[in-house]
Amino acid sequence: MWLSRGCAKAAAVGRRTLTTFLAEAAGFPGVRDRAGLQEFSVGQPENFWAAVARRRLDWISPFGHVLHCDMERGQVSWFRGGRLNVSVNCLDRHARRDPDKVALIWERDEPGTEVKVTYRELLEMTCRAGNLLRRRGVKKGDCVTIYMPPCPLAVASMLACARVGAAHNVVFAGFSAEALAERIRDARSSTVITVDESVRGGKVTPLKSTVDAAVRDCPSVRQVFVVKRTGAPVAATAKDVDMEEEMMAEDAACPPAAMDSEDVLFLLYTSGSTGKPKGLVHTQAGYLLYASLTHKYVFDYNDGDVFGCVADIGWITGHSYAVYGPLANGGTSVLFESTPVYPDPGRYWETVERLRINQFYGAPTAIRLLLKYGDEWVRKYDRSSLKTLGSVGEPINTEAWEWYHGVVGEGRCPVVDTWWQTETGGICIAPRPSEADAQIIPGMAMRPFLGIKPALMDAEGQEVKSAEASGALCLARPWPGMARSIHNDHERFVDTYFKPYPGYFFTGDGAHRSKDGHYQITGRLDDVINVSGHRIGTAEIEDVVNQCSSVAESAVIGCSHPIKGQGVYAFVVLKQDAQNGDLTSQINRSVSDKIAKYACPDHIQFVQRLPKTRSGKIMRRVLRKVVERDVGDLGDLSTLDDPAAVQEIIQGHRDLCGE
Repeated sequence: MWLSRGCAKAAAVGRRTLTTFLAEAAGFPGVRDRAGLQEFSVGQPENFWAAVARRRLDWISPFGHVLHCDMERGQVSWFRGGRLNVSVNCLDRHARRDPDKVALIWERDEPGTEVKVTYRELLEMTCRAGNLLRRRGVKKGDCVTIYMPPCPLAVASMLACARVGAAHNVVFAGFSAEALAERIRDARSSTVITVDESVRGGKVTPLKSTVDAAVRDCPSVRQVFVVKRTGAPVAATAKDVDMEEEMMAEDAACPPAAMDSEDVLFLLYTSGSTGKPKGLVHTQAGYLLYASLTHKYVFDYNDGDVFGCVADIGWITGHSYAVYGPLANGGTSVLFESTPVYPDPGRYWETVERLRINQFYGAPTAIRLLLKYGDEWVRKYDRSSLKTLGSVGEPINTEAWEWYHGVVGEGRCPVVDTWWQTETGGICIAPRPSEADAQIIPGMAMRPFLGIKPALMDAEGQEVKSAEASGALCLARPWPGMARSIHNDHERFVDTYFKPYPGYFFTGDGAHRSKDGHYQITGRLDDVINVSGHRIGTAEIEDVVNQCSSVAESAVIGCSHPIKGQGVYAFVVLKQDAQNGDLTSQINRSVSDKIAKYACPDHIQFVQRLPKTRSGKIMRRVLRKVVERDVGDLGDLSTLDDPAAVQEIIQGHRDLCGE
């Protein structure tokens, strides 16, 4: 059923982006260019966001007070008094205007078997699912846990929750039963939605059995909706509901709940420094508005484009830029079920050719992985449809950026290196939108988005006002997309984000601001190494190491040093068929030449792979534990993609440094 070319062109894209961008400024006094609009959005945020919210969202009841903010208590609210329904904004208004427009393209694991879903079909699917949830006792204020791979019915389930007023808690469909159970319990879900099995990279994973194991430790769960992906027989329990069969008995129209702007839209769990996942709370109007605006202008999305965000829906990138942002804009969004190398390393680019994708948004980890396989897998396919390339998840190193731009984008597609977090809800710093002739610097996020005012803080907690500076990256103004709390633990929310620098939102990242006002993310502040009094970001060293011709990727951390205080320890993955030979000397020479001698690694450990989360982020805290020889308790490893990688690294460290 539902699951069975050249610089001139790049400048033209920039002009079109700026033209549409400035359309938002209609009626704003004195705004004539990007700088003016940026200044207005930061200086008069209530006027700016009120006007944008009225233009971009359909309201059931208009809002009154635009912004309430108490940074000391971590209390922020937008558009108080306003009522709307997110699913109506994502579906109904587009289905009325153009019902046969494709909303979703489900790029299934099997190449060439994509499924297209129109706005009419997605609205019907969502309404039937919403009616089923209501009939089965799900009500406004409940939280439904969704444990599914990217697919149309997963999106419909998210939107069905929004339609009936329930929050959703999407858990990446690769977490263990224990990790899933922890998230279900914290969200206090009584309903779970899953599939029989997932298919990814040619491998089948039994998700239903994982849910069954998790639910045994979750007394709150009273029903499990099951969807067929493979049709394989699964063990049945008394809590099971055949979701597709029961949906067919439901009406195709579902009255939408009128939701207050600050009602909870979803919870999304992310790792914390304590190892205990944080359930970040995002609300209705502000989040949707910010996802919509950033999707439109960072990527220069235009009506008729096909937007290809290859992130899983279990992460914030999938929420904001595979589901809510594109659908709020009436766009066509790709749901990618597979991997970058299945059935071969040309999968992304074959998909671009077949689906005629216009904007492609992926992670540096995947780009570096594909770089190892050479250019031929890219050039084999027609990529002329591409207009914009995006990078998300971590700073992208220069070599990967240049390959992405020059080979994948043929030198004609802007590469937007986006900085944002689960906490921010949407992109906060990116090279676009900008004037047509504005440069894009490889590896830099560069420009704050509308309404975003970055601030760099020094060791004394004071804002650094000088043009060129480095420091802790904070945001000095609230913005609509920001998380509102940590579920069940607002005190932790305040302690983490508002107490370190009173009056500011602390991102946990470090950044450098150039004399031109461009921002470069230097990594997490606990990823800054102090070598003989010199502070240097690990991302900066990694960028140089990764430029060595034999290196595929690297991870750099600080290690104890008896003289310098901290030394530099590098974990290095080589490209296929590369030999380490005298690579240690080559890396040290390169770091010495491009940064400074003090930044050269004291230890270089060559490894087959790095420990990563299932979303592709390197688990640096695990590497620190290994280097500190504190492997007895590695903390929360529920997000780890390949546990064997950790044991290999532990043994390699012992071989390199001894017991």
